[in-house]
Formats: sequence, structure tokens, C-alpha cells
Amino acid sequence: MHPNEELIAKLYTGFQNLDAKAMGECYHPDVTFTDEAFTNLNYKQTLAMWSMLCSRARNFNLLFSDVVANDTSGKAHWEPTYTFTSTGRLVHNIIDSEFEFKDGKIIRQRDHFDFYRWSRQALGAAGMLLGWTPILANKVKTEAMKGLAQYMEKHSL
Repeated sequence: MHPNEELIAKLYTGFQNLDAKAMGECYHPDVTFTDEAFTNLNYKQTLAMWSMLCSRARNFNLLFSDVVANDTSGKAHWEPTYTFTSTGRLVHNIIDSEFEFKDGKIIRQRDHFDFYRWSRQALGAAGMLLGWTPILANKVKTEAMKGLAQYMEKHSL
């Protein structure tokens, strides 16, 4: 197994175990992370995001597969199932990640998932009616970033 495949496996194994510290060890200090909820997070924000998600995880399960990597890039497929904190609704998300590496660490991570599918599960009727619109996607991004900032302030991160 390529060392960067091992690094990706370490990241998701850490998440399976809700171990944000182990996950943080996988990231380069110059990392950027982006998905449909969080955009262009830096190192400090990325580590805080995982810490927040691990600390709030309820009814959590994660499977990952299709890990492929070389010296510069990689990808993986992962499927978390969890109770969405804000609504108490069960979510099964399907995510594909793309990675870039530097100095044996992840320097870029871009996660892709079907926002409309996620919003229907997480938000119920609002997601069903508005999940396909940029309005709801932007609201979710705004709330996610606001929540992350509050978490970081509360935990002095």
C-alpha cells in the first residue's frame, strides 16, 4: 500500500473512532479543505471542523473504500451515517474525496456529495422543497461556518 493510501486510511479510521487528534495528524499546516458545507478551510479550521463533528456525532457509523493514492494525489469513497444535530434526522451521506499531498501530509481535500440528497435527509421538507436551490445551499454554508466559528471560540481553537 502506498504511504498516501495509508494516510487516507488513517484519516478515515480516525473518523470511525471519532478521534479528531488522529485525523489532525494527517494534515499539512498549509491544508485547505472544501465541501458543500465548508469552503476553503485552513489548517486550524479543518482540525476544528473534525473536532466539532467528532464531538457532536450521534448514532455515527462510517464506511470507507476505494482508497487510491500516489505521491501527489489520491481519492477515496466514504459513507457516514449519523443523526443530524440540528434536526434530529438520520442522514446517510455518500461522499467522494479528492486529495493532494505534500511532505507526506494532506495539503488539499475536496469532498463532493449530492447536496440535494443530503438536504432532503437532514432538513426534511425544507430540503425537499429548496435543497436544489443555491439559496438553501448558501444558507447551509453560512450556518456551518458560523457554527464552526462559535465552536472555535468556545474551545479557544
